Amino acid sequence: MKEHGIKNSLTLLVAMTAFTTSVASADPNSFDCVIEPSMVVELSSRVDGIIETVLVDRGDVIEPDTVVAKLDSGAEAVAVEHARARSEMEAEIRSLKASLAYGSRNHKRLTELHKKQSISTDEIDRAETETRVARHKLAQAEENKRLAELDLARAEETLKHHTIRSPIGGVVAERYLNPGESVEDRPVVKVVQIDPLRVEVVLPVDRFGTIAEGQQAKVVPEASIGGQYESTVSIVDPIIDAASGTFRVTLILPNPEHKLTSGLRCQVSFFANPSATAAKKKTIPSHARADTP
Repeated sequence: MKEHGIKNSLTLLVAMTAFTTSVASADPNSFDCVIEPSMVVELSSRVDGIIETVLVDRGDVIEPDTVVAKLDSGAEAVAVEHARARSEMEAEIRSLKASLAYGSRNHKRLTELHKKQSISTDEIDRAETETRVARHKLAQAEENKRLAELDLARAEETLKHHTIRSPIGGVVAERYLNPGESVEDRPVVKVVQIDPLRVEVVLPVDRFGTIAEGQQAKVVPEASIGGQYESTVSIVDPIIDAASGTFRVTLILPNPEHKLTSGLRCQVSFFANPSATAAKKKTIPSHARADTP
């Protein structure tokens, strides 16, 4: 276990060193960075099944909630229709309510006649029984309708899961499956979000405290792409890596026209942070100042 931990630490050190700040640049305030997608999602299915169709391919640009694939759902569609038919009991319930209302009126009428001794006790008992039976049938029908509606909701949810949608907008980076293949636990496609992009930079410890969330910075992609782009600091790691003497900073880079892509190397320069500058200034107390001769 100890040896494994040492290996992990060495791996982290190598990674941090490979991704650390650049001193080759003539500008001491410019640092090496890497542009990454802000989010990467491998879309899979919540239910097992066979792919019926894949509606996107590698390189396609999609919006959030785009349908990327559908599973075969013939049996599930039939289950929905069956559950819907069972839940549509309004006519039966209206009929039972009418029967109960009639039974209640009849029981009330017979009760008045019984008080006048115009009918036998058997007739009033029969009326009471019929009213109780009608009330029970109505309650049972309403409960059956409630359960059928639950079955319908469950069937519709299962059918919905046979349609795979992307929760994010972006670019389809990979298409893993084709129609006729089983999804099981495998992803169907991979989508990367490139608006906004994420910029990762590792800074030396002497810059710790000079960078703050919300601070603006200039990002210059590698020469083959070129251009200058403004970005905003979103995360400043509160912990310094002791092995490399560095800390990580993440910036958000808007990319609405998709001019940039992920995987690019870049240089980043941070604009002045007034609050950090003010905090670093040392104020000399008046009683500590040397007397003027």
